[in-house]
Amino acid sequence: MNKLKKLLITATLSLSIIAFPTLAGAAPYTVQKGDSFWSIAQKHGTTIANLQIANNQSGNPLFIGDIIQVPDTIAQADKELMAKLVHAEAKGEPYAGKVAVATVILNRVDHQEFPNSIRDVIYERSAGGHYAFTPVQNGQINTSYTSEDMKAVNEAIAFRGQGDGSIYFYNPKTSTSNWITTRETTITIGNHRFAK
Repeated sequence: MNKLKKLLITATLSLSIIAFPTLAGAAPYTVQKGDSFWSIAQKHGTTIANLQIANNQSGNPLFIGDIIQVPDTIAQADKELMAKLVHAEAKGEPYAGKVAVATVILNRVDHQEFPNSIRDVIYERSAGGHYAFTPVQNGQINTSYTSEDMKAVNEAIAFRGQGDGSIYFYNPKTSTSNWITTRETTITIGNHRFAK
């Protein structure tokens, strides 16, 4: 019953802040010196909002020795796949652009019009057989990634559910799609325009 109550509270709060945390499989974590919600979220690949909701703490300080629950996190394999796509799509772009590309992946997972897993979003194909991301089609997704790419992925995960809701990005200088230019632009970073 207690778990059901937590799940109901979590679902209600999630809708109000547009984040979708889950409590299933939450793991206890003992707060260490220097920890904050942000640093714990970074370390565990979750979001600040998820941590606060899972612990019913909104704006409350953390104290050394407190035991908090860390909600389910993103699997390392999914983070690595995201980092590979970030590397292939945003190589040479500013760090903020890399974070924004990773955020698009997460936003798609959370959006009703896209698949609900990171792997399925990255490997999605349209009805016409075209891949959603060019590096998947041309094989660049199979290259390695840098520590900066992974850092960008972790930052996007830590702030999941926040931001402008971008679900697309493109380079206006090289894009051949007229449809993409009809989407509402949320931000431009480097050579990429992000949209929803």
